[in-house]
Amino acid sequence: MEPEITVVLPTMNEEEAISIMLPRIKGVLERMGVPYEIVVVDKSTDRTPEIAKSMGARVIMQEGKGYGDAYLTGFRNARGRFIVMMDPDGSYDPGDIPKLLEPLFSGEADFVMGTRLKGEMDDGAMPWLHRRIGNPLLTWILNFLFKAGISDAHCGMRAIRKDALEKLPLQCKGMEFASEMVIEAARRGLRTVEVPIRYHPRIGESKLSSFRDGWRHLRLMLLYSPSYLFLLPAVVFMALGAGLMGYAYFIKPERLHTLILGSALTLLGFQILGFGISARVYAVKEGLDEPTRLTRFFMRYSILEEGLLVGGLMFLVGVFLGIYIFLEWSSSGYGALFMLREAVLVLTLTTLGLSVIFFSFFISIYMLKGEH
Repeated sequence: MEPEITVVLPTMNEEEAISIMLPRIKGVLERMGVPYEIVVVDKSTDRTPEIAKSMGARVIMQEGKGYGDAYLTGFRNARGRFIVMMDPDGSYDPGDIPKLLEPLFSGEADFVMGTRLKGEMDDGAMPWLHRRIGNPLLTWILNFLFKAGISDAHCGMRAIRKDALEKLPLQCKGMEFASEMVIEAARRGLRTVEVPIRYHPRIGESKLSSFRDGWRHLRLMLLYSPSYLFLLPAVVFMALGAGLMGYAYFIKPERLHTLILGSALTLLGFQILGFGISARVYAVKEGLDEPTRLTRFFMRYSILEEGLLVGGLMFLVGVFLGIYIFLEWSSSGYGALFMLREAVLVLTLTTLGLSVIFFSFFISIYMLKGEH
C-alpha cells in the first residue's frame, strides 16, 4: 500500500536522538491510522543510519551536504501525498504532527508552518538571542519583503502537500533553505497557515552557527528581492543627486561641492539602477520571477536602439558643452578657467550617456535568442 504520509528527517550524527524520536514518531502515525513512511536522509559518521534502519525507517545516504540538500534529497524520494518535515533532535514534538496535517487533510491549506513563538516553549529550548532578536528580526524582514504573513519563519516543523511542493523551484543547499521555502510558497500563492507547536531542548549538540546562518538567511532574502536591494536605493540616489545638482546649479551657484556630490550620487544611482534592472530581467529569463511592466519594457527587442539614441544624445550634449568650455578657455588665452560648474555637468552627461549605451548593449545580450 502506498504511504499517505511521508515524514522526512535530516540526520547527521543523531544516534542518541534518533533512537528516542523514531518510536515516538511511529507511535503518533500509527494512532492516526494512515499509511505512512519515515525517510531518514543521513550524512553521519556514527551509528545513526543503522539505528534508523533497525527501527523501520527508509534510510537514504546524502551525497551532497547541507540542511537544504538533505530535504531536497528526501523530497525526491518521498512517496506520500503529504510530507512532514521536522528535525529529529528532540526539539520538535511528534505529538504535533496531527495538528500540522489537519489543515492539509481538510483542504484548508497547501502548506502548514509550525510556530514556536505562539506555542509552548520550554525554558532553554531556544537561546535568548534567537528568540528575542534573530528570529523575530529575520521573520519581520521576510514578511516585509515577501508578504508571507507568518510569525516564525525558521520553524523547522512543517507539512506540505506533495503536489504543492512540486510547484516550488527549491534549490538552496544550506540553512537558508528554510527561508527559500517560505518565500517561494508566498510567491507561488500557496495557501499557508500556521499552527502553534511545542518546542523542547534538543538532544545532543546543536549544529547551528547563529551569525553565519543568520547572514545566509538575510543574504538570500536580499538576493531574492532586487527591487529593494537595487531599485529603491537607485531611485533615492538619483533623485537626491539630481535635486542637489539643480539646487547648486540654478539656485546656489557658489555651492560647487554640493554640485559635485549631486553628480556623484546621480552616477552612482544609475549604476545601481542598471544592476537592478539586469537582475530582474535575468530572473525572468531564467524562470525565477514573473514578468512585470518594468521587465517587459527592458526585454523589448528595440531597447538597444532606444538606449543608443538616448545615451548618444546625452553624450553629444556633454561633448558639445565641453567644446564650448574649451573654446571659452581658448579665447581667454588659456589662462584660469572659471567654468567648473559647466565642467561638472559635462562629466555627468558624458558619463551617463556612455553608461546608458553600454547598459543597453548589456541588457540586450539577454535578448539574443528572443523574438525579433
